[in-house]
Amino acid sequence: MSARAGIVVTGTEVLTGRVQDLNGPWLADRLLELGVELAHITICGDRPEDIEAQLRFLADEGVDLIITSGGLGPTADDMTVATVAKFAGRELVLDARLEAMINDIVTRLMARFPNVDADAVRASNRKQALIPEGAHPLDPVGTAPGVVVPGSPTIVVLPGPPRELQPMWHTALQDPALQEAIAGRTTYRQETVRMFGLPESGLADTLRDAEQTVAGFDRLEITTCLRRGELEIVTRYEPDAADSYAALLALLRERHGREIFSEDGSLVDEQVARLLTGRRIATAESCTGGLLSARLTDLPGASAYVAGGVVAYSNEAKAELLGVDPDLIATHGAVSEPVAEAMADGALRHFGADTAIAITGIAGPGGGSEQKPVGTVCFSLKLADGITVTRTMRLPGGRSDVRERSTTVAMHLLRRALTGDAAAIG
Repeated sequence: MSARAGIVVTGTEVLTGRVQDLNGPWLADRLLELGVELAHITICGDRPEDIEAQLRFLADEGVDLIITSGGLGPTADDMTVATVAKFAGRELVLDARLEAMINDIVTRLMARFPNVDADAVRASNRKQALIPEGAHPLDPVGTAPGVVVPGSPTIVVLPGPPRELQPMWHTALQDPALQEAIAGRTTYRQETVRMFGLPESGLADTLRDAEQTVAGFDRLEITTCLRRGELEIVTRYEPDAADSYAALLALLRERHGREIFSEDGSLVDEQVARLLTGRRIATAESCTGGLLSARLTDLPGASAYVAGGVVAYSNEAKAELLGVDPDLIATHGAVSEPVAEAMADGALRHFGADTAIAITGIAGPGGGSEQKPVGTVCFSLKLADGITVTRTMRLPGGRSDVRERSTTVAMHLLRRALTGDAAAIG
């Protein structure tokens, strides 16, 4: 059996849902990449007895490694290190090197706040230099250091903010106690296939057939997920099961070659960014309120190809900002293919772009009709060379689902148009 791990996410704000847990899923992915089996992710509040209960539970489950996140600050409710020390039967001791490092960090921070008592702040932060005796300190990324506590299980204590936890995890990986804890890990390969335009039921049918036709199918650990209207198929396997994965991939290509858009795990956003090299794109959005522009500009380097975008929510804005003829709206309605095309034309003109895409729809929950129910969305893609692709789709889900899925449809329209396959969008 492979080395096993558990994750304890601490913080009352996470437990109550006020703050979303980003650390548990991120650490889970890192463990899977290492070939370490993840047994449990638990979330508990900032109470020593609850934190200790989670540690005890995971230890009783026989895990080799426990990772905690959160509770490393200077305040009274930051008590993870003290709780871990008690659990591991170790005294807390002051690490002079850490104390000096934290003092230096705090002194630099306090220079921005001359009216704050820097000595008092340094005194409160001294708590963060206390670590379990014999533990291996991890230098702070913010002000809070982490620690690796050798033992059975080994415990890695990391801060809560993801911007601090993530780089510290990579440092912790070099620690000999952590390496010893995961020495029994299994080497895995992990592959990701992404599809668009296929219902989950269609993929489920194919996977059921694969159970009967793919030799060694039971050696493939397959996870499927519907995300933003796309299907993600993640397959993990040991290297000697590569032929089984190749057979599965061949079956997926045979059944769903049209729907597969990524076999290397790349996202449609990344593919569109590459396809827009040397082009200038503009957006015209109504129901999505700028979400498509946000996706296009989310990747670094977007300024090289994104010219700009217009959120024309009202009919007046469509007319004034994009030059849509009010008679066109009166005749066909704001949610219509002629209006979507006019919006795309307006974006091309307004920004002097060579590529434009427009979205107008009914996100709900109100505003629908028998002819145009909630979820009706019109898309129009225009290229300066004369290519126009216009589609109307009925998207499922609530308001946020319709808006988010609309951006996914738009990204795939772009991808297919820029690869000469726009007619495939149905």
